[in-house]
Amino acid sequence: MSIVESLRAELACFLKMEKAGAENHEMRVSRVCSSLQLDKIPLTVRQVGASRWAMSSGAVPAFATELTERSSEKSVDPADFYARIPVFDSFAQLTDPALYRPLPEDWVIGLSDVVASTEAIRAGKYKSVNVAGAALIAAVSNALSHRDFASTFGGDGAAFAVPPQYATIARAALAETAAWVRDELGLTLRVALIPMASIRAEGWDVQVARYAPSPHVSYAMFAGGGLAWAVGKMKAGLYAVLPAPPRTRPDLTGLSCRWQEFPARHGVMLSLIAVPVRAWSEGAFPKLVCDILRLVGQGAEDGHPIINPMRVSTWPPAGLDFEARATRTAHQPLVLRKLELGLQSFLSWVLSRLCPSCTRIQSDRYIDEMVVNTDFRKYDDALRMTIDCTPALANQVEARLLEAEHAGVARFGLHRQDAAILTCFTPSPLSSNHVHFIDGATGGYATAVARMKSPVAKVAKGPK
Repeated sequence: MSIVESLRAELACFLKMEKAGAENHEMRVSRVCSSLQLDKIPLTVRQVGASRWAMSSGAVPAFATELTERSSEKSVDPADFYARIPVFDSFAQLTDPALYRPLPEDWVIGLSDVVASTEAIRAGKYKSVNVAGAALIAAVSNALSHRDFASTFGGDGAAFAVPPQYATIARAALAETAAWVRDELGLTLRVALIPMASIRAEGWDVQVARYAPSPHVSYAMFAGGGLAWAVGKMKAGLYAVLPAPPRTRPDLTGLSCRWQEFPARHGVMLSLIAVPVRAWSEGAFPKLVCDILRLVGQGAEDGHPIINPMRVSTWPPAGLDFEARATRTAHQPLVLRKLELGLQSFLSWVLSRLCPSCTRIQSDRYIDEMVVNTDFRKYDDALRMTIDCTPALANQVEARLLEAEHAGVARFGLHRQDAAILTCFTPSPLSSNHVHFIDGATGGYATAVARMKSPVAKVAKGPK
């Protein structure tokens, strides 16, 4: 059989699989929409409309409640405190104390941080740094069989919280991820596991809320100052978890970094971090957050960095090497895994161009969900945002932050760059709960932290 005939046969087989998958997906969507009345929710909003809807307040007043109820229904464990926390859908509410719940005393906090991340970024390893940060969340999620758990991505690291019965699993995931980052990425990932009881014994707290940018996912928001305290202890070498032996690998199924960089549409991709200096319940820091959100809201598409992902879709996909390193077995040659992934992605790319209608249902759904599922703004004892804005708007945001710093309200760091990068975690291609971690393409949050305008000081203890 010639190469052309072989390719035709492969494409024909792939076409049948895609068509069958699309038909099955339509049937599943129909059943879900019928049971949850999702026909009343504008899930098919596209590109610019998708981002505006996702970030508007009260556009879909029912979905946050439905998301909470569905999470609670999945949880049969009475200790699953996180799944029962009410979900809020307006990011402007993030400083509302009523939305936060203190973590139970017997829970544990897992942390990771890339050592010397600033130097690695200067050496051009910014994608490696981001993948190292996101890998821990993927490893823990897979180890917990995708059970809901509180986590946050910080660019060059991550944090999560789990109940005591998962502490052993969490410790193993931390050790294995550190080993994988060392062996595959050539970086040192510092990891730690800290009991909540130890954090409270020092007078700090960790409170958590759940923000849902879409009906499909929710992200944990952390307050109370305890997370920042824990990061400081980890960097001091306390509560450390040692990396696993060489060739030990976590389960990183679903972790990928295939997208090209997303160029700024308006001139600047701004990475922003603002840390409250005084207790934010006093009102000054919530006002600062509202002012920043109001400023960003005046810009096109509310600053969302990836309105139209398809404009950077190419073949071969970026990040293929990272995905091969994440998904190969311990003894599988890297080049073989890259060939496998390259062939799969090539067949999908060819099929999407030869028969666009064959893949449109699944690809369009995924793109719409990807736009609204991104974590381009969050709170983890600090406000973090990656926004696409004009230079003039970036100047306005910086001026407002300088004003807050001079008033003793907040410390901040900014980093201006011309693009953003995306690291994805897709537990299942047929599910809508895929999450996408966004950061600046040339340093992002890590560089913003390094450029904080004042020394590290006491972090506010959050809502009371």
